[in-house]
Parts: sequence; C-alpha cells; structure tokens
Amino acid sequence: MPRKNPDVEEADEKDLEVGKPKEWAAGIPGVLHSMQPAIKHMGLGRTEKTLLALNQKHGFDCMSCAWPDPDHRKTFEFCENGAKAVTWEATPVVIESDFWAEHTVSELRQRTEYWLGMQGRLTEPVYKPAGEDRYRPVSWDEAFGILGRKLNGLASPDEAAFYTSGRTSNEAAFIYQLFVRAFGTNNLPDCSNMCHESSGWAMGQTIGIGKATITYDDFAKAQLIIIMGQNPGTNHPRMLTALEEAKEAGAEIVAVNPLPEAGLLRYKNPQKVKGIIGHGTDLADQFLQIRVGGDMALLQAISKRVLDAEAKNPGTVLDHQFLEEHCEGLDDLKAHLEGLDDETVLAATGLRSDEIDELAARYLKADRVIITWAMGITQHKKGVATIKEIINLLLLRGNIGKPGAGASPIRGHSNVQGDRTMGIWEQMPPAFLDALGKEFSFDPPREHGADAVETIRRMRDGGIKVFVALGGNLVAAISDTHAAEAAMENTDITVQISTKLNRSHTVTGREALILPTMGRTEIDLQESGPQFVSVEDTVCAVHPSAGRVQPVAPNLLSEVAIVCRIARETVAGKSSADWAGFEKNYDLIREHISHVVAGCENYNDKIRQEGGFVLPNGPRDSRTFPTPTGKAILTVNHLESIERPAGTLILQSVRSHDQFNTTIYGHNDRYRGIKKGRDVVFVSPEDIAELGLSDGQFVDIHGVYEDNVERVMRKLRVVSYPTASGCAATYYPEANVLVPLDSVAEGSNTPASKAVLVRLEPTAEPV
Repeated sequence: MPRKNPDVEEADEKDLEVGKPKEWAAGIPGVLHSMQPAIKHMGLGRTEKTLLALNQKHGFDCMSCAWPDPDHRKTFEFCENGAKAVTWEATPVVIESDFWAEHTVSELRQRTEYWLGMQGRLTEPVYKPAGEDRYRPVSWDEAFGILGRKLNGLASPDEAAFYTSGRTSNEAAFIYQLFVRAFGTNNLPDCSNMCHESSGWAMGQTIGIGKATITYDDFAKAQLIIIMGQNPGTNHPRMLTALEEAKEAGAEIVAVNPLPEAGLLRYKNPQKVKGIIGHGTDLADQFLQIRVGGDMALLQAISKRVLDAEAKNPGTVLDHQFLEEHCEGLDDLKAHLEGLDDETVLAATGLRSDEIDELAARYLKADRVIITWAMGITQHKKGVATIKEIINLLLLRGNIGKPGAGASPIRGHSNVQGDRTMGIWEQMPPAFLDALGKEFSFDPPREHGADAVETIRRMRDGGIKVFVALGGNLVAAISDTHAAEAAMENTDITVQISTKLNRSHTVTGREALILPTMGRTEIDLQESGPQFVSVEDTVCAVHPSAGRVQPVAPNLLSEVAIVCRIARETVAGKSSADWAGFEKNYDLIREHISHVVAGCENYNDKIRQEGGFVLPNGPRDSRTFPTPTGKAILTVNHLESIERPAGTLILQSVRSHDQFNTTIYGHNDRYRGIKKGRDVVFVSPEDIAELGLSDGQFVDIHGVYEDNVERVMRKLRVVSYPTASGCAATYYPEANVLVPLDSVAEGSNTPASKAVLVRLEPTAEPV
C-alpha cells in the first residue's frame, strides 16, 4: 500500500450533481460504500483486521458515534460511517518529512478539510516558530521542552486552556484533567460544550444526572419512540437496527424533524434478506415536519393535552403514585400550561392541530415511551428549556425508571460522555475535586474554568495565551469562524495532539506544535506490555478497547504517553501522580480512577468482565433522583418562538452522509441526492418562489443579527428540497461562519447553530 500522501481531487461546484432524495437508508449501497473505500485505502488484510474487530467485545471501539453495543454482537457490528472512520484513521498513507518543506502554513490554510485529512497520518512532531510560515520536524524531547517552557513561563495557570475531543479514552482523559488541575486551572473546554451541554444542564437540573436513563435493550421494550432533532441514518446509523427491532416488537415510532430523513422513512438492513432483496422496514409511523425551533411549543402542547385528558378522566392518565413519591412541581406546571395558546403553538411549530392531536393520542395510549434527541434540540437558544419539556412529558406518565421508557440523548462522539465522567469539565463538582485532591495529595483549583465559547473569548481578549488540544478541531467546530480564527491567532502557542491534519493545524498561534498520536485501531505496546483503554457509550456502558494493527510509524506515542510526558515537563512534584508509571502501565491509572470516580470502584476488575460494565444511574435503576430535594422536578419554562421577518429564513446546519463532525470523507450526500459538492442550501419550493429565487440559482447567505457584523457564506447553489416552510439548511462546519459567538443556548452556552436567521441574495460574482 502507498505511504506517500496522495494527490487529492477537490470538488468543483461546476461538477455538482443534484438528484432526488432517497426514501430509504442502508441496504446494498451501504455495504458497498463501507467496503470499497476500506479495501482501496487500507488493503484487504488491514481491512479484515480492523473492521472485524470494530465494536467487538475483544476489539476496539468505533471512534465515531457513541451508539451502544448490544450484548450479542454480529460479525459485522459496524455501520457505513463507522467503516469510513476506521478507514480514515487506519490508512497506511503517511505524511513524510518533506511534506513540511513543500507546504507553507498559509498554503495549507487554503486547502479544504477533505484535502487535509486525505494527506495521511501524522508521524512525527513538528514545530512552527514565531515569525515563520512552515512547520519543521523536531524530536519529541524538543517538542515537550518547547511546550514546557511556555506553560511554566505563564503569569497564571489560567492563561492556558486545555481542550479535549470525544475520541479520547477514559484513561487519557483522567490523567489529562489531573495534569491540568495539578497545573492549576479548570480551563477544560471540550467538544461536549458544543453539542450535548444543553442535555447535561437540563437533565442535571431536573432528574439529577445528565445521561440517558435507558439501556440498549429498552428500545425493543418500548411501545412508543419519539425521535426529535436527529438524523440517525447518517449520524449514528446503527440506531436504525435498534429501531427495526423495536418495530418488530410492536413499537410505534414518531419522527420530529424539519427535514425528512431517509433513515427514518425506511431501513433496509444489509444483514437481513429483506434488507437486501426486500422492501425493508418502514420506521416512522408519523412524521411531524416541525418548523426549526418549534420543538418546545410542541412538547408543551402534548403535555397540556395529557393534563387535559387527566382533567376529563381523573386518576386514569397521570402516574399519580410516581408523581407523588418521586416528583415535585406538578401544580406549577398545570397552572402554567393552562395559559398555553393553541394559535401560538401552531405558529411556532408550523404544524396542524390534528398532527399534534395524533402524537398526543399515541403518547396517551403507550405505557412505555422513549424520547430520544440530538443536536437539533440542543443547539438552540431555548435548548435547555426544550429538554426540560421533554423531561416534563416523560415524568407526567412515569416514563422514567421502568423498562422500555426513558430519556435518551444520543451522544454524537464516541467517548464524549466518558470524558465528562472522568473529569473533563470546567465545572466539576466539589465531591470530585475533593476525591481527586485526596488521591493525589494536592489541592485542585476550585474556581470554574472556561468552556469552549469562553475560551475563544479569552483568547480573543488576550487572557489565554497557550492552547492545547487533545484531539479535535476546535477552530472548525466552534461558531463564528472568523472570530475563532482571530482568537486562535492571538495566542502565543497552539498545540494539537492529532492523528491527521485538520483546519486547526493551519490556524495557529504565533508558535505552533503538532504532536502525532496513535489511533484506536493501533496496538499500544508499552514497557509493561500491550495496553488497552476504555470508553463509555451513550447509555453509560463502559467497555475496553484494544487496537489490532501495528502503528503506522515507530515514532508515534499514545495519548496517555503524550499527556504523561507533558506533565513530567511541567507539573512533576506538584502532586503524588506517578507520571512515568502511568505511561508504562495503564492499570495504574485505572486503579486511581476506581478511588476517585463514583461508580468506577474496582475498575480494573470490572473492565475485564465480558463486555465491561454499566455505570450506576439512579433515575434508571431505582427511580432515585440526585437533585437537591431528592425528587425529579417538573419545571415551568416560558415559551419563546423565533420571529422570522419578511424575506428571511431560519437556517440550520446539518452533516452530509460523507462526514463525521468536522471530518469530511468525501463530497457526496447520498441520501439527500447531492454528489460532487457541498456548496448548497436546501430551501422549500414555496420559499424559493416567495423569495423570488429559482432552483439551481447561486446565492450568498447573509446572517441577520443586531451586532452589525457581516457574516456571509458565498456562492451556494439553491436546491429545491422538502424542508419545513420558512426554514433552510446547509452543511456544517461551513455554516459556522454565520453563527455569532454570543449566540448561545441559555444556561449551557452551547452555540445556537440550529437556528440562524439569514437572508439569501443572488450572488454577484460570475458563476
């Protein structure tokens, strides 16, 4: 297989092809789009070693989404995008030393995410000195020395921020946060700040825990599953198998989304005969094409109908025993919803009354209900309040803490939930910090640190001078792209611990380091022998992960090794942590985790059990709620709709089928009918006509905000598409340029990327 970085063909909008959206997902095309790229880029042997071990009990965990694994694994326990993620990471193509002499940072900055990622794996540390426009290879010792001097020379530990990606293992995350706190700061922004932080805030305040209250098996036990603001066919395709199992067991499924998604219409399971030569499984019994930002109004309307049904037939609708024993706030909620106006709901949702009545009837007849959601709910100004309304609706009929029922936020990145469990949060509670300090004989800082948005603000204002990222691509992932880039350039040094190139390597501080690391697919051999790591999925299951192929280069270090060596350079002697020992034997890390992290007692023993173990979850396991009062809280949330002035649309960002987060695998969005390009904006035929535009026309998208800052996406092709009226969609992360840094969800500070007021104007430049 080739090891030299390849020539990569970029997309040209002139080659863009627009076809009809698909009405079903997966099937034989899913298999072909999984296997063909894997064999082409990895070879048959490497493909077999990796994909057959993917998501297996004695293999490695998928580095893309956090969808849980069933107890009984199939031979092919992966989806199309999981296979793409493995291919992207496990490619034997590497970046050779001469690459850095051939390409300036300025030139790399002009390249797309796709081109950067396709250059191959990073294999050696590189450094960009101040005033220079090239990286140059350096030794590991030189790289750690550069970073150590910068960190040790700061006037305050709070002048540094330490970002984390969700692909980081539990072991790496635990020692990373230990190192950061031993250094003296809680500046621990992470990717969760930008995706499910709203879920954590809302659920933490209402049921005492910011995690799903279900298990994998609950899907097959549910009578009704309401799927809100997510596209599982692209973002977590293995969920479709769980939904198929639920349908076969008799469940009804309702999809609530501004866009019709192929994966929620019909699923052709490629591991079943009917998925290959048959019709497949129709999934959604009802599709509510809601207006962007209307979910809160819909949920309040359903809860009001539940309360009205109880008023007509007292004692027959609400779960009174559950509410009396485990909940508070019912009377206040009743009083608040009595004033809910139907016309306000219809205007906010864009739905008809009979559609809302139908969903309410489905909810009322079902005894076991799961509501599951993703970033279409969290990334709104009212994201936290909307999720509180989900909890309200579930609590009214006792749909938490019983089989087949519960709240299910679907995490979009593999171990983002585990990272938080391990202490990656700028606001960890005192009990965790007390345990950490006791275990390692130091006093952790107590003042809350900076999250992702606040980190950008402080870098912009000169308060944060050193930025270290353990994985991820913050400059592309965060809102307000131009502001984020200017903030990053205002730092003294940026440090990226990465497997492959991305945008954040090209937008740097005055100095910059790239530290290459092993991937999950690779064998991690340390002084004490082969090592494994662990991860936590979206339903609190913790399981081991061990790579199967040799690292692409002998000089690579694991994430654990890199963190330990940074710590030895900067915080040696500031705690009792045995950094050298941690690098040699990850069991030592897990032993400390068992003493610090609640639910992880005897970690080394439990993680070696078949399939790992499940963390305790009070609301799910025993209907106990770790809130200040010990009860789940029904909340009053004041409805606020998005006003759309004439001539504007409400824009949401979406992923294509050929990407995961900011990683672009190709230029196609198969299910939406887009090929050979990404520069499109999806608009309904009615809105195209109303705005005086035409299908196929090129437009510029202008953000409409009160801060008078011009935010524009240039030259996108209008695609007539069945979106909700008054709404539009375009691709993430490109659309981040339109989202002001201060446009965030109330409480969680998550960028409000799913509700951007925009104006479409015909592009002025020649096409």
